[in-house]
Amino acid sequence: MINKLIASVLPYFPKKFIWLFSKSYISGETIDDAMRVSHEFNSRGIKVTIDVLGEFIRDLNEAQRNKEEYINLIDFAHKSGIDGNFSLKPTSFGLLIDREVCYNHIREIVAKAASINNFIRIDMEDSPCTDMEIDLYRRLKAEFPRSVGLVLQAYLHRTKADIEKLLEVHTPEAPLNFRLCKGIYNEPASIAWKKYDEINSHYLDDLELLLGKKVYVGIATHDKPLIDGAYKLIEKYNVPRNMYEFQMLYGVTPKLRDSIVSQGHTMRIYVPFGKEWFGYCTRRLKENPRMASDIIKAIFVKG
Repeated sequence: MINKLIASVLPYFPKKFIWLFSKSYISGETIDDAMRVSHEFNSRGIKVTIDVLGEFIRDLNEAQRNKEEYINLIDFAHKSGIDGNFSLKPTSFGLLIDREVCYNHIREIVAKAASINNFIRIDMEDSPCTDMEIDLYRRLKAEFPRSVGLVLQAYLHRTKADIEKLLEVHTPEAPLNFRLCKGIYNEPASIAWKKYDEINSHYLDDLELLLGKKVYVGIATHDKPLIDGAYKLIEKYNVPRNMYEFQMLYGVTPKLRDSIVSQGHTMRIYVPFGKEWFGYCTRRLKENPRMASDIIKAIFVKG
């Protein structure tokens, strides 16, 4: 209850106050900010995936602007020599307004990335978007088999069945490529596991299925028990190091991140930027009120 109260109140605080905690997890408002942070990670042997903030748009003019910003970002990152790829949220391109417009915008972005041998990750959003985003992935993958991937959320009851259906199109010429995360949206218990142990158990079940089927996986977690479980599965299936990577959010569990890197595993950091950082942060709070207590601690500890 306390976390929910804090989460409901924080969005009404001045943006400068919210920035006190946000700046630890968002690279900044501009492409230059994202490039600076990305170069810093690259210099330490860490890859990145860059995301322009601004999901759940209100009109299609925003979708057009977001597409243009991604095209510019891909050009800029390529010319800057960034070792990384790009993540995007379909609602940034009008998924909930016009699915075909959304598809055409994202297709243009994927085509741009493919033209320079790069890659686009389609983020999974809340449950009303799940079927649409899987369909979007299937459609794009048919044309760009090695240049597009999808996010899976282990806390959804449906995820294992979704994986099994997608395995039908997994071939050496057109391999699947997933990021597996727990899931952050506040979904009802009727469709999502809610308890920590349940979510972790299903995460490892999904991961074992993917690794056993030789699917490339971005193991996206900051949870030490899941990372230890992943190590065991990698050893069990003798997974080559070019068939998986670990992924983490910018600013989260840096010591754990560095320990993974020190053992020679590939690490990729999610680097978000953009002028819509305030909406992104406040939405994350509403979706996951448990973050609120961590934010308050960060403000008092870090000043």
